[in-house]
Amino acid sequence: MKKILIANRGEIAMRIIRTCREMGIKTVAVYSEADRESLHVRFADEAVCIGPAASKDSYLKISNIISAAEITNSDAIHPGFGFLSENSKFSKICADHGIKFIGARPEHIEKMGDKATAKLTMKLAGVPCVPGSEGLISSLQHASEVAEEIGYPVMMKATAGGGGKGMRAIWKPSELEKAWDSARQEALASFGNDAMYMEKLIEEPRHIEIQIIGDQTGKASHLGERDCSIQRRHQKLTEETPSPFMTEELRNKMGTAAIQAAEFIKYEGAGTVEFLVDKNRNFYFMEMNTRIQVEHPITEEVTDYDLIREQIKVASGTKISGRNHEPKQFAIECRINAEDPYYDFRPSPGKITAFHAPGGHGVRIDTHVYAGYTIPSYYDSMIAKLIVTGRTRQQAIERMKRALDEFIIEGVKTTIPFHRQLMDHPEYVAGNYTTKFMEDFILS
Repeated sequence: MKKILIANRGEIAMRIIRTCREMGIKTVAVYSEADRESLHVRFADEAVCIGPAASKDSYLKISNIISAAEITNSDAIHPGFGFLSENSKFSKICADHGIKFIGARPEHIEKMGDKATAKLTMKLAGVPCVPGSEGLISSLQHASEVAEEIGYPVMMKATAGGGGKGMRAIWKPSELEKAWDSARQEALASFGNDAMYMEKLIEEPRHIEIQIIGDQTGKASHLGERDCSIQRRHQKLTEETPSPFMTEELRNKMGTAAIQAAEFIKYEGAGTVEFLVDKNRNFYFMEMNTRIQVEHPITEEVTDYDLIREQIKVASGTKISGRNHEPKQFAIECRINAEDPYYDFRPSPGKITAFHAPGGHGVRIDTHVYAGYTIPSYYDSMIAKLIVTGRTRQQAIERMKRALDEFIIEGVKTTIPFHRQLMDHPEYVAGNYTTKFMEDFILS
């Protein structure tokens, strides 16, 4: 590949640009009118404005992105995460125009993007799945029958869902009808699809994902796990690897299951197989993300493995080594969002008046902002990722505390105070947390 267009914005666009430069590949940034001053626009070799601020008129506008690729003679497109990264139509259109999509093939996105279809596929692959409905729920009566069969509590989920939209926990039969109606309404409003499925509700769950990479021959390998259980409203806040809940036996079992999943569908590219793990360390397939993840840097840091580079190599036809990569140290990532954690994490767009990034051994910052940059209100509020490593988990925690203390962002509210308090929380320090942790967390 000689030139890659990056169909994304912000820190992930900067992240991709860095690897491309190291590989001697030219880059094209696309940007909306609101992102004209973003760093990814300055650092790319070329930049093309693709529309107004609204995502639907710019970063989600396939025709504008393809036009930008054609006028710049780009031979590949990297979608990053979010936006069009898991859009099978976009992947197919790229192929139809002779442009390599650095991501999953259309059939993989379709097969794994619909959660009900993904679950059926994983059952065929022999991957453990949460007990639940066989396919979609056809009616309230059907929902009642399935719930009685698998036993309360249950979880109603939108098949096209994401970010917690269209999900409802149901603890007893009297709650079913209200949950059925509200989940479908929310799913229809969020995704234009109100199809639902049902699963057994896993109590005291950990959210643990396995990073995999597959090549064009159908061979896959894994790069260990990430624990993403610290979440608020199903949105991840911080991640770490290796998981403090993991055992060597469980890591081997989950890694094998993730490879089974990828090789069963002959998956190409970087992907993540996500599992729920109960208090007894039983694990169940939850979903597969057919793209690079926000939290990929912690895997890179503990395995010394550039996942963006590997994505590009696989897309170019290079075979993977087939070797599984075990973590050599510990890493933690804190997502720094322009949000006010003292006011229900309310978004805080605006101008950054002062910015000082922490540094030193074992500290990495992925960001696109700087002093004088104005954070637009149109997009996700994440403005930086702070990643630290350590020889032990405790060292990584102490290093994160030091780095958060050094991190200065003024002019807007950020989640830095939340993360700093989290690093002192005795249950977090002990590794005793589940996806329900934030329900009891009080910011002081």
